Amino acid sequence: MIGSSRKFVTGLVVLLAAGALVGWIYGEPLYGFLIAALAALIWQVRQLLLFNRALHTGNFDTFRFGEGIWQQIYSRFSYERDRGSRYKKLHRQVIKEIRRSTNAMPDGAVVLDDENEIVVCNRAAKTLAGIKRKKDRGQRVDNILRDPALTRLLRANDATRTADILSPVSDERWLNCRIVPYGINQKLLLLRDVTDRIVLNRMRRDFVANASHELRSPLTVMSGYLDAMAEDDALTQSWGQPVRQMQEQAQRMTRIVSELLELSRLEGGGSASIDEIIDVGALLASACEAFREQGNSPQLDLAIESTAHLRGNIAEIESVVVNLVSNAVRHTPPDGRISVSWNSGPEGAQLVVADTGEGIAAEHIPRLTERFFRVDRGRSREDGGVGLGLAIVKHVLGRHEARLEVSSELDVGSEFRCVFPPERIVVDPPIPMAGGS
Repeated sequence: MIGSSRKFVTGLVVLLAAGALVGWIYGEPLYGFLIAALAALIWQVRQLLLFNRALHTGNFDTFRFGEGIWQQIYSRFSYERDRGSRYKKLHRQVIKEIRRSTNAMPDGAVVLDDENEIVVCNRAAKTLAGIKRKKDRGQRVDNILRDPALTRLLRANDATRTADILSPVSDERWLNCRIVPYGINQKLLLLRDVTDRIVLNRMRRDFVANASHELRSPLTVMSGYLDAMAEDDALTQSWGQPVRQMQEQAQRMTRIVSELLELSRLEGGGSASIDEIIDVGALLASACEAFREQGNSPQLDLAIESTAHLRGNIAEIESVVVNLVSNAVRHTPPDGRISVSWNSGPEGAQLVVADTGEGIAAEHIPRLTERFFRVDRGRSREDGGVGLGLAIVKHVLGRHEARLEVSSELDVGSEFRCVFPPERIVVDPPIPMAGGS
């Protein structure tokens, strides 16, 4: 191509020089130069028009042979066109393979742009959620899958979070949704059918609730008889210790049944109401004062760093405080220290319970909120813990759109941080009107 360009320039210079020479012979060198330039221009324009017509008709016979500049342009054009055709064919094959692979996936996949509008989806998305690839393209996915949990998930745009929603195709089908980054200014919505898991969890919850409810009556009868036996002086002399042990175990079983019923209630409920406004500072002060009155307990410090209030259920938030503080007291020696604090900011509010106790190994932290999980089973049983407190805390925080963050180090201490979203925080609570209205 470089040699052809050099020949083209050399030929043009020779033509212009010849025209000027002929014009000089006739006494008008400038006219001769201009006539030669005009002839060269007319020739190149003619070649350009022919090449343009060949582009439209596809007939390049005029430029197929030879060594001129236009033949070289055609050769380069033909090479790039063939290479583009090969790449285009390869690209189509790749697209077909990707589409075939995504259609073979049992999970739904929906590509969204930065406005949460549908770009493309696979076949499973239509089966699971009723999303049509052509019809729903350009529609906002939250206009098709109308669920507050999905809306919060899209707003959070956090790949570590998931949400379970009802499928618009069937009221008996549940979908687990996850958002992951995908491409430039895009994200991928993954939909998985978790109906079996939801149904199994519901059956387990119903079984635990029914079994716990049925256990309350015999436990009440047993506790009544044991109380009567404990007041009988004749039995106390020979059966005093066994009766007291039976009373303790009956009380422990009653407490377990109550906590299981509470867990079943929390799992079956939705989000906590936002109508009730909780004075968290006063709630913490009352709880800390109650624990200070217990003998042989570690030092308990309270730091109220915010006057912000919380929208939610006061009884449930009180159970969170009691469970976290009692857990810290149980695992902190008498010469240790426990700090309870409440603070808020633009990103929400935090309730923090930290202690200088025995700490928790890193491998146990992910399982702390599991039912009946205990790091030290023997000590937990002696102290009355059964491993349900942190499970209750987790579900209460979930009902308040909050999360529990745990950090701990062996022989140093632990910190339990409850992070509440800004939507649940009231910086300036309304003042009640006279008359209670």
